[in-house]
Amino acid sequence: MLLDLHLKGFILFLFEIIINYHANLNSAMVDTFIGEFDKAKIDLNAQWALIYIPFYFFSIWDSYHSAISINGQNALMQKSPVHVPMLTIHTFGMNYLEKKLPWVGAAWSALLPGAGQFYLRRIIPALSLFIWSVMIYVNCHELDSLQLLIDGHAIDSMKVLNPEWLLFLPSVIFGSAYDAYCKAIEINQLFEKEQRAYLKKEWSSDSNFLFQRWDPHEWQQ
Repeated sequence: MLLDLHLKGFILFLFEIIINYHANLNSAMVDTFIGEFDKAKIDLNAQWALIYIPFYFFSIWDSYHSAISINGQNALMQKSPVHVPMLTIHTFGMNYLEKKLPWVGAAWSALLPGAGQFYLRRIIPALSLFIWSVMIYVNCHELDSLQLLIDGHAIDSMKVLNPEWLLFLPSVIFGSAYDAYCKAIEINQLFEKEQRAYLKKEWSSDSNFLFQRWDPHEWQQ
């Protein structure tokens, strides 16, 4: 998803959650964290866990291989002029290119995964992350736990949590924040390239445009 391969990322995300959930992997991890190794062996579904191993490493290999391919294409296109419309208007809304603050996008995605992507107008990953984050928040009962904790029921707030879904949250939150931060930087770079290409196209006839001074007390070239 960080590489903007949205369909492939959504499919891998979906199957990761399905396989992880049926393998009880997160529950087994929590058991190992607290030293209950025998319970972890009972909780872990070996059949689904064995499916998870090749799937996990394939996802890593495929993302690495795709990144190399995209970087190669990017290197070939570095010196090509950038043709990006500054403003597009259609029935689904209006989109325009402008500079973004990376830390703002990261902060919004850390608060609610997908919000930073909406800030960057990346609708497809934003919608995907919103759906997954709402599903995970509801199933892990984190908000119920937070409410009980605020009311002073610390023990009950721990009991209501579902560890199988809770351990999905760190990867979704930090992954979404990292994605928003990186994409904001890329959008800013694209904005600068578009401006550079526009100025070169519009003002190329006057090679001394940037050196002119209209104040009579200043030098002119």
